[in-house]
Amino acid sequence: GSREQRELLGGKGANLAEMSLIEVPVPPGFTITTEACREYFGAGDRFPAGLEDEMESYLRRLEEIRGQRFGDCENPLLVSVRSGAQVSMPGMMDSILNLGLNSDTVEGLARKSGNRRFAFDCYRRFLQMFGDVVLGMAREEFESILSDRKKALGGSQDSCLGEEDLVSVAEEFRILIEQITRKDFPRDPMKQLRQSVEAVFQSWKNQRAVEYRRIHGIPDDWGTAVTIQAMVFGNRGARSGTGVAFTRSPATGEKSLYGEFLSDAQGEDIVAGSRTPQSLRQSPVSKGRSLQEMMPDVYGCLEKIAARLESHFEDMLDLEFTIEDGTLFLLQARRGKRTGPAALRIAHAMMKEGIVSKMTAIQRVEPDHLLQVLSPVFPEAERERAIAAGLLLARGLNAGPGASSGRIAFSAEEATRMHGRGEKVILVRTETSPEDILGMKVAEGILTARGGMTSHAAVVARGMGKSCIVGCEGIRIDPIAGRMTAGGRSIDRGEETSLDGTTGEVFLGRLTTIPSEIYRALRNEPVGKDQEGIFRAYRDLMDWADATRRLGIRANADTPEDARNARLLGAEGIGLTRTEHMFFAAERIPAVREMILASSPLERQRALSKLLPMQREDFYGILEEMDGLPVTIRLLDPPLHEFLPDEPALQEALAHEMGVEPEVVRAKVNLLREVNPMLGHRGCRLGLSHPEIYKMQVQAIFEAACKRKQDGGDPRPEVMIPLVGLVREIAILRRLVIQEAERVMKQFSIRVPFLVGTMMEVPRACLEAASIAEEADFFSFGTNDLTQMTYGFSRDDVAPILKSYLEMEILSVDPFQSLDVSGVGRLVEMATLAGRGRRGDLKIGICGEHGGDAKSIEWFHSIGLDYVSCSPYRLPIARLAAARAVIAEGNARENSRR
Repeated sequence: GSREQRELLGGKGANLAEMSLIEVPVPPGFTITTEACREYFGAGDRFPAGLEDEMESYLRRLEEIRGQRFGDCENPLLVSVRSGAQVSMPGMMDSILNLGLNSDTVEGLARKSGNRRFAFDCYRRFLQMFGDVVLGMAREEFESILSDRKKALGGSQDSCLGEEDLVSVAEEFRILIEQITRKDFPRDPMKQLRQSVEAVFQSWKNQRAVEYRRIHGIPDDWGTAVTIQAMVFGNRGARSGTGVAFTRSPATGEKSLYGEFLSDAQGEDIVAGSRTPQSLRQSPVSKGRSLQEMMPDVYGCLEKIAARLESHFEDMLDLEFTIEDGTLFLLQARRGKRTGPAALRIAHAMMKEGIVSKMTAIQRVEPDHLLQVLSPVFPEAERERAIAAGLLLARGLNAGPGASSGRIAFSAEEATRMHGRGEKVILVRTETSPEDILGMKVAEGILTARGGMTSHAAVVARGMGKSCIVGCEGIRIDPIAGRMTAGGRSIDRGEETSLDGTTGEVFLGRLTTIPSEIYRALRNEPVGKDQEGIFRAYRDLMDWADATRRLGIRANADTPEDARNARLLGAEGIGLTRTEHMFFAAERIPAVREMILASSPLERQRALSKLLPMQREDFYGILEEMDGLPVTIRLLDPPLHEFLPDEPALQEALAHEMGVEPEVVRAKVNLLREVNPMLGHRGCRLGLSHPEIYKMQVQAIFEAACKRKQDGGDPRPEVMIPLVGLVREIAILRRLVIQEAERVMKQFSIRVPFLVGTMMEVPRACLEAASIAEEADFFSFGTNDLTQMTYGFSRDDVAPILKSYLEMEILSVDPFQSLDVSGVGRLVEMATLAGRGRRGDLKIGICGEHGGDAKSIEWFHSIGLDYVSCSPYRLPIARLAAARAVIAEGNARENSRR
């Protein structure tokens, strides 16, 4: 096999095969394919015909290579059975080590190795893993026996167990298995192997794996491969061990070997976080002796292999290794999960080093990585204030950068319940396990008392982009009592805490945050020296993305300040300015209410004349910030009742303020009340009923544009008519806009280029796109409302339904977050083709929330839209996603040619 066969061999099997090809020291083995797994499920959870015969045949070859026999009592071959999906799912599926042991073969291993303690350590580990993974027994049943034995010896680590202790523990484990299962423990190694392969297949369907796939968008029908490898032993004494190494720092991107190891241990020990691991490299802050100090020859070998593998795979890698009596073996190489800052730095550095191209560098940074880099941080002054006030509780390892605050939950179930109540949560655990996946998903940040930078908590948190602190030895957790102690304080469940994942500091209470240093650098504000490198990487990456993408990127911005931030973050115009957002300011809402409560056209006009200069000022500010770029301004969209209070007391207060009788206000509220206002008197329907409102807004737009041009600017307004579903609606309102625009421009003796278009948010508009295109210079798809109307979901009330639909797998994603391509997407595509078929120069974009979603952007690129528009703070993500869409399209074309 080779690394090109991930779909067939899974990531683990493919990369092991690749390392074998380039002669990296890998224990020999073979891989059962994902195809066999799918056939197993397709056959009603039965082995495909011939699979057992093939397994036996490959075992014979493995015996020849190793000079050992599977099940032999003199020189037994032991194997590991490990899962391996196409993409890394750390800790979500199951593995079994030391398979092939029974009460006879363990004695053979003891004689052959000359180390009876080691042999029975392997045996008790195998019994525990087999009982847990294959027989479905509770892990705690075994841990209780082990804990009691260590307690009786006055120790806390496995190292306190002597030879006879382990012999006794292994026997207790075997008896426990037989008592609970009411069956003899399987002595036949082939039976053990068959059951273990079946258990690994079944682990594809365990709850944590299913949840992980749902969170990360991994298809359920891929299945897992199973790799069977000859065992190498890290638990053979002081010159043995196990570890995880990253070819560069997954937290910062620093170019140096990074990771941890445990001496005299096997792989599950380091992932479980039950022992605090040692560093690979010697450093002033490393705990205990490093691998570099203990075994310099092995460290040097690992360093060379890591550099070679990184160059070969052209990426930062996560390596698993075992040292057996001073000999190094690689057990896995996979793409290393990394934080946002690390992803940026690694992609940038590898491009500069000539390892990858600019295109590959763009692909190496995920949109979620940018979210992390752009996320808020705790200001230095706030940190110093908290420390001076004695709020610093503890320090741990900074496994996932970023600032987070929330209420403490001590279990995944607690975290999920609190999140369901709308609370922000910090998940605090002694150590996390794969069963905590749902709690980790909903948490703002994760804190563990044990574990290192490669523990389960650290790896999964980095993949999710969560702030995370691990190995925080200064905290003690009592999950039963719902309390943790730290810094001489007792902190209860539900109290607030803050995590600084960049420094590893834990604070009591909620700390305020500020924009990330990337934003501050863009504003030419001073940033820390350690952030200058990441800013350079960000700036270069954005330049490469902008040079690659085809889609234009605009922002949704309602104020001059929004527009200023948008331009700073790379906006090429404004795709949506919501004029109603300008009405809610305290000094403006009275004029809006006066207009609504007006009893005659004259009174309404008087109120509108008060709003005119306010709107003109806003439009001028936005056009000024966006000089030379298009600014799409949507005319008033929401129903008028939204500007009036519902509560009787507030209605009375408004009547007093407006100088009218309370009954006048109540009558107007009752008149405007609608059963379903989102489908009622709003959008263009409002403009047709009250054309004076739209006339005022158009007058304000063009007076601002003409004044801006007088002042030497280059305004480019685009007027958008909302909620059109009928051609006559846009035809009438287009005439109104053009007449008013011409009147104002004639008055100023100035010409300003402008467009008049519509927001496509009604399914009928998509079906009538060809006819509507005759009256529109542009289409802008409002995918929020288009999704609402296509599904018949109320955006404001659908949350409980969506939750159950996602749990029941009726939906795979929330259609309001990521575009429903097969439904809403097809409407967009149909309207785009029809509109352009009638009018070739029709400009088409999207201004719904989907404009900031990477998967949706790929779809919009594929159907030929001109631009996407999103909130200012998602602009970098949209720029990157648009570039990645171009690269993905090119790769797909290349693959189809092959």
